[in-house]
Amino acid sequence: MERRTIGAAALEVGAIGLGCMPMSWGYTESQRSGEGSLRTLHAALDRGCSLLDTADMYGPFTNELLVGRALKVRRQDAFVSTKCGLLAGDQHIVANGRPGYIKRACDASLRRLQTDRIDLYQLHRADPEVPIEETWGAMAELVAAGKVRSLGLCAVGARAVRPPRTARTEPRAAGVRGRPRSRMHDGTLRQLERIQQVFPVSSVQAELSVWSPEALEELLPWCESRGVGFLAAMPLGNGYLTGTLTPGQGFEPEDIRARHPRFTAEMMAANQPVVAGLRRVGARHGATPGQVALAWVLAQGRHVVPVPGTKKERWAAQNAKAAELMLTQEDLREIALLPRGRGSWD
Repeated sequence: MERRTIGAAALEVGAIGLGCMPMSWGYTESQRSGEGSLRTLHAALDRGCSLLDTADMYGPFTNELLVGRALKVRRQDAFVSTKCGLLAGDQHIVANGRPGYIKRACDASLRRLQTDRIDLYQLHRADPEVPIEETWGAMAELVAAGKVRSLGLCAVGARAVRPPRTARTEPRAAGVRGRPRSRMHDGTLRQLERIQQVFPVSSVQAELSVWSPEALEELLPWCESRGVGFLAAMPLGNGYLTGTLTPGQGFEPEDIRARHPRFTAEMMAANQPVVAGLRRVGARHGATPGQVALAWVLAQGRHVVPVPGTKKERWAAQNAKAAELMLTQEDLREIALLPRGRGSWD
C-alpha cells in the first residue's frame, strides 16, 4: 500500500488506516466479537493499513485491550494512535484535561496496548475548565519522556455521541460548491493556533467525507500549509456511503446511528442520490461506492489519511483496496456536483 507521512516528524503510515471504535463501542452490541475483531486487525495490517486508531474511552478501555492483543505480536507492523481527555460514564461523556490525569491516562493506555510507546497521542476533546495550553504541555512532557512520539488534536469527539435533536432537512451551508462559509471548525482553528505555540501539532482528526466536506474550507488548508497530517474520520459516513444500508432499516438502541438525524428513514431516503452518484463512478472502475468515497478522501491531499471504522475482516479488506483506485478529473467533477448530505445535529 502507498505510504503517507504525517507531521513535521514525517511519520509514515499506510494511506488508509483502520478505525477500531466499532469493535468495542458505538455500534451494534450483538455483532461484537473479540476474536472476529482480532482477525480484522491482523487482516488490516497484512494489507498495509498500519494506522490503528483507538481511544481509552472506547468501551471504555476494552478497545485498547483488544488492539493491545494485536500489537503484542505485530508491533513492528503497526502505527498506534490513541486518545485521551474524555471520560465515558453511564449517561454522560465529560472532558478531563488536567495535566495529572493526562499523564496517568497515558500510562494506563501503554499498559493496555502492551507497548512502550504511543506513535500518535491525540487530545480527544479540550476541557473547558482547563486552559488547553496546560493540557497540551502535559502531553508534550510525555513526548520528552519517550512515552509518545507525536501529538494530535481530535476535532470529532462530541459529534458522534451527541444526544438526539431535531434533524435539519436542508444541507448545512459550508462555503464549498457555492454555499456560504461554515463556522463549524472556527473553535478548532483557534485551539490549533494556541497549542502550536506550545509544541508542534502532528495531526488533526476531523470528519471528512463526500457528504460532509466542511473541513475542505479552512481546516484542511491549515493543515496542509503547516505540514500537519489530517486523519479523516467517518470517511464512509458511518457506513451510509458504502451503499449497504437501506432507508427505514432499524438500528439497535446502543448504535450511535439510532439517534443520528441522518439515519432517520426520511433522511436516509433523501440521501440516496449521494450513494447513487458514487455507484455510477464506481461502475467505471469496477469499484464499490465505499471505495469511491475513500478514494475521494485520498484525492484531497498527500497529507490526508482516511480512517474508516469496521469490525469485519471483509470490509477492512475492501477498504484497503480503495488505495489502488485513482479517480480521474471527470470522476472528481462528477462527485463535486453530488448533493450535500441532508440531516444535521443542529
